[in-house]
Amino acid sequence: MDGWGVLERASELARQGQAFALATVVWRQGPSSGQLGGRAIITAGGEVHGWIGGACAEPVVIREARQVISDGEPRLLLLGTPDQFGKTVPDGMTVVPIACQSEGALEVFIEPVQSAPRLIIVGRSPMAQTLAALADSLGWRTALLDGREFSAADADGRSMVVVATQGHGDEEVMEQAVAARPAYLGLVASQRRGAAVLGYLKDRGVPKDQLDRVKVPAGLNLGRTSHREIAVAILAELVQLRAAGEITGTPGGTGAGLTGAQAGDAQRAAPGTAQQVTPAEATDPVCGMSVVADDSSYPLVHDGVTYYFCRVGCRRAFEADPAAYVEKGTRC
Repeated sequence: MDGWGVLERASELARQGQAFALATVVWRQGPSSGQLGGRAIITAGGEVHGWIGGACAEPVVIREARQVISDGEPRLLLLGTPDQFGKTVPDGMTVVPIACQSEGALEVFIEPVQSAPRLIIVGRSPMAQTLAALADSLGWRTALLDGREFSAADADGRSMVVVATQGHGDEEVMEQAVAARPAYLGLVASQRRGAAVLGYLKDRGVPKDQLDRVKVPAGLNLGRTSHREIAVAILAELVQLRAAGEITGTPGGTGAGLTGAQAGDAQRAAPGTAQQVTPAEATDPVCGMSVVADDSSYPLVHDGVTYYFCRVGCRRAFEADPAAYVEKGTRC
């Protein structure tokens, strides 16, 4: 996948609502397989699309990219041996020592790409239409659905759901919305009407912890407002909660209203809910590189301990004189 293909793939992932990191080579010192302007996408699961370097650079970039996705903060890496740079490294730059036969070096900028928030508005009132238009203007991924069109399959743990059916099947829509376990669920209704809807859900067996997460009425309390101004209050609340980090969500949340094994079964059965498994890492005892601890990293068992290597050359060096490297205390 070349540079333009990487950007096209990035656009696809963003539309799908997936978070990832984009790594770009901004400087190189030859010989190095990484090229100036080379790009790669790294997903939260460590999957790589594109090219930013060979066996020495890639594991380090994957590790750092996953941290960038977690932190949400960009990072500028300088990959090479410490003696190549000395005291010339600018403040804020992360130096990652790597030891490869090529003796090249790379500077890689890694930036997090967070997907646009997904807002689902259920209802067709002027307020709902205004809220959809306001969210669109922020670049949010917005869906405006009729109550009869909405089901739990339309939302997940990353979604924000606002129910504005205003008496037209509120109970049925809320039952579907709670089952989706969205990151935010608000009901546009008076406190009295909201209490009646939540009471219906309680009688239907929805757990209290799920009912407690429903915001009734949805939006900031701005006093007496018009229907369209309620839309502003709701959007303001969502922006405030996101800025405070209170709306994060986990992909594919399901199982509200279920308990015990039922909830676990629903989580396992729901499409797209499989959790990413973080591959184990090890340290190459020869060069100190971080590598994935699997069969792709040339494993070698010595004295009952399995060691992993970034390349065949490091493995051969270890085989020639294991004691020289075991003494370093870098057992994997």
